[in-house]
Amino acid sequence: MELIFAAAMCSVLVSILLKFCKNKNFDVMQMIAWNYAVASILSFFWFKPDLAHITISDTPWWLIVVLGVVLPSLFLALAKSLQTAGILKTEIAQRLSVVLSLLSAYFLFQEQFNSLKVLGVILGISAVLCLLYSPAAMSKRMLISKGSLYLLSVWVGYAVVDILLKYTTNLGLQFPVTLNLMFGCSFVFTMLYLVATHTIWKLQNVWGGLVLGILNFSNIALYVNAHMLFKDSPAVVFAGMNILVVLFGVLSGLIIFKEKFKILTAFGLVLGLLGVVCLALA
Repeated sequence: MELIFAAAMCSVLVSILLKFCKNKNFDVMQMIAWNYAVASILSFFWFKPDLAHITISDTPWWLIVVLGVVLPSLFLALAKSLQTAGILKTEIAQRLSVVLSLLSAYFLFQEQFNSLKVLGVILGISAVLCLLYSPAAMSKRMLISKGSLYLLSVWVGYAVVDILLKYTTNLGLQFPVTLNLMFGCSFVFTMLYLVATHTIWKLQNVWGGLVLGILNFSNIALYVNAHMLFKDSPAVVFAGMNILVVLFGVLSGLIIFKEKFKILTAFGLVLGLLGVVCLALA
């Protein structure tokens, strides 16, 4: 259980770091670039992917390229959502992306649904709608509109990444190889964007990206190890990870960033947790 706890903590620390660094005028795009450089190196030494047998003809490069574009874009949307919608809502939306992943599994991969999965999906979508809808005074409408847009981007974006990863696995590409290639590709594309936009390079962003990369990779490595340790109880890992991330996100939002816990958000939180439990039991 310690692995699941640590993985969930690393996931929330990524969000806390992004929100904190943005408030301190760090360049998030530079941090994202260095994050992928670090994650790629750590992935190579930790998972030891078999890169020697990669061929141009047998590797789905178009998928790797798409992931290389989607991942940094999603990271940027995550940072924007943290600033506009807050860490509390963002963490819930991020975890509930599994609902869209399950729907795609039903329509694209012909996965069978039972009543608990259907109920979990309905509760998850209802929870996201509660997070997106936030009545406010006219002066706050613009900020809330942006927050909802970025929140929706996070929800859809994480599901898209999950779908693409499942598709690469179905094509026969090993997970460690996919991970290494997409991290490397993300680093290259982000660096090209920064060079093209004539960014002003600062050392603080390198250090920020280094910490971000370590936390980002640790979250993935610990989660994978937890699944290996509890290979006979994947539902425990799934439910434990999602529920802990949501709870840690809520606590950090309330305690560290003093975010307000509105009734509709609280209702969305309850629906989301119930949805996760239903999906785990399914």
